[in-house]
Amino acid sequence: MYLKNIEVQGFKSFAQKINFEFHNGITGIVGPNGSGKSNVGDAVRWVLGEQSAKQLRGGNMQDVIFSGTETRKPLSFASVAITLDNQDHQLPVEFNEVTVTRRLYRSGESEYLINGSPCRLRDINEMFYDTGIGKEGYSIIGQGQIDRILSGKPEERRELFDEAAGIVKYKRRKNAAVKKLEEEQANLVRVTDILSELTRQLGPLERQSRTARIYMAKREELRTLDVNLFLLENEHNTMLLTELSEKLENAKHDLSENQEAYEKTKEEFERLEKELAELNQRTDFLREQAQNDAMKRQQLTGQADVLRE
Repeated sequence: MYLKNIEVQGFKSFAQKINFEFHNGITGIVGPNGSGKSNVGDAVRWVLGEQSAKQLRGGNMQDVIFSGTETRKPLSFASVAITLDNQDHQLPVEFNEVTVTRRLYRSGESEYLINGSPCRLRDINEMFYDTGIGKEGYSIIGQGQIDRILSGKPEERRELFDEAAGIVKYKRRKNAAVKKLEEEQANLVRVTDILSELTRQLGPLERQSRTARIYMAKREELRTLDVNLFLLENEHNTMLLTELSEKLENAKHDLSENQEAYEKTKEEFERLEKELAELNQRTDFLREQAQNDAMKRQQLTGQADVLRE
């Protein structure tokens, strides 16, 4: 396995897309100070997942994006891709050539790709376990790193030896398993606490359950009684309605008969009233005639007394 190609665009001082082609043997990159030689190593470290801007000689991760010059505008993203020959299949993938790409945008979004397919940083780290390749591997030695290794702590030097011995993968898997086991142990303790709490609540809950069952039974019985009461009241109201309907029909019949009788009585009353008016008129006429006759008799009687005298 060897590095075949590095493609850089928008990373630090590389405004334009640049391809670095590598072949078997030793390849050197030379140039004056400030020409960007160290940026090539930073690009490789960055594409392999470096998360510390300080390790990339920057203040924050946005500093890796080309910030522009007097003659060039700033770019909106940085992209680095490295291509590795994998014909010996030291990398645990089926491809004979592996390309790892990392992109970062000024908006803060970033993405990782393996042979053009999106992936996680964890996938890249696991692919390079025990190969010496990685942001902390011994295959990338930057300025001053030898001094840091020699003067570093024994634990830091041991990490390099573990990487070279090919046991980092197992140690990291062990650490992940131990961490997961600790988390499961914490979850088990939590479950035990919850189970203990639920056990303490079991007695009151059982009493509440019995009370609830009694309540449900009583409520069902009450519902049955309410239904029966409704049916009885409905039957009683139906009977009353039938009786009232019959009485209403009888009342209507009586009203009709009384109405007919009233009309007849009214006609008879009007006839009698008319006859009475006629009788009163005749009586008045006869009374007036009688008075006239009486006056005539008085007059005749007076004249007869005068003649006798």
